[in-house]
Amino acid sequence: MGLLIDGKWHDQWYDTKKHGGEFVRESSKLRRWVTASGEPGPQGQEALPAEGDRYHLYVSLACPWAHRILIMRKLKGLERLIGVSHTSPLMLDQGWSYHVAEGSSGDPLNGVDFHHQLYTLTQHDYTGRVTVPALWDKLGKRIVNNESAELVRIFNDAFDDLTGNRLDFYPSDLRDTIDAINADVYDNINNGVYKSGFATEQDVYEKHVAALFEALDRIEARLDEHRYLAGEWLTEADIRLFTTLVRFDAVYYGHFKCNLRRIEDYPNLSHYLRELYQWPGIKETVDFDHIKRHYYYSHDTINPTRIVPKGPMLALERPHDRERLSGRGIREKR
Repeated sequence: MGLLIDGKWHDQWYDTKKHGGEFVRESSKLRRWVTASGEPGPQGQEALPAEGDRYHLYVSLACPWAHRILIMRKLKGLERLIGVSHTSPLMLDQGWSYHVAEGSSGDPLNGVDFHHQLYTLTQHDYTGRVTVPALWDKLGKRIVNNESAELVRIFNDAFDDLTGNRLDFYPSDLRDTIDAINADVYDNINNGVYKSGFATEQDVYEKHVAALFEALDRIEARLDEHRYLAGEWLTEADIRLFTTLVRFDAVYYGHFKCNLRRIEDYPNLSHYLRELYQWPGIKETVDFDHIKRHYYYSHDTINPTRIVPKGPMLALERPHDRERLSGRGIREKR
């Protein structure tokens, strides 16, 4: 995982020594919005108008942050409007690449070899981490937004008039609940697995792995009473949690030493994971080959042999018991 400094690529790992053994994630920097007609975003952000075939999505199939957007693209019916290119699963000395021989789709739009080149096409002297996902504006020839949480919201609303898809993953009356769940899940689970796995001091690792499993215990208890995180409706909170859960037993349990319990050991979480995996359209966004090859091969500071394990056998197609709780699917906008 490298970064750009004044537009120059540096193969540089996170400086955990600077933070006492802590992994500290850099905030996303490209934060323009897309709205139906180009009106400002929800907090007054500068925005571009939603138009068919104007935007292109760059992702990694391995990355949980990018996976959120692939799911939203599928469930919101955006595939005919927004094309997608995916990286190779191997993130090596040049970061994410578009090498077809390694499993990438290639980049037919801009023809770049490496993801960091999209950032310098956007800003020649860009400084910062180079991350996926990234939403590209073909007209402006630049990255519009590289913050996955914001792209989830953009995809939920901006293109509805073009698709006729009115599914609502952030209903107004559930927003306080969703925001509170998102805050806990992001800090302690989505990012918690990284704070545990990338820690370089024992006490830091133990602090974060304890917080991770305390949060999983809270979600397990919540799912004993609610079919989905916000109640009867599947929302963005579920999508944001799912992309971590689906990687947990295959990667985070072993590779990131998050091994107090597997998701399979939680009765509610394991059945909930299977329901979401089996949701129409979601399974096809999951690529375990990319997921496992990325983590085990790319992070040689953690796994210097780069051996990719064969297991575990997850069997996510098994029946689940979530019908015992009332649930109404995905709400449509009123």
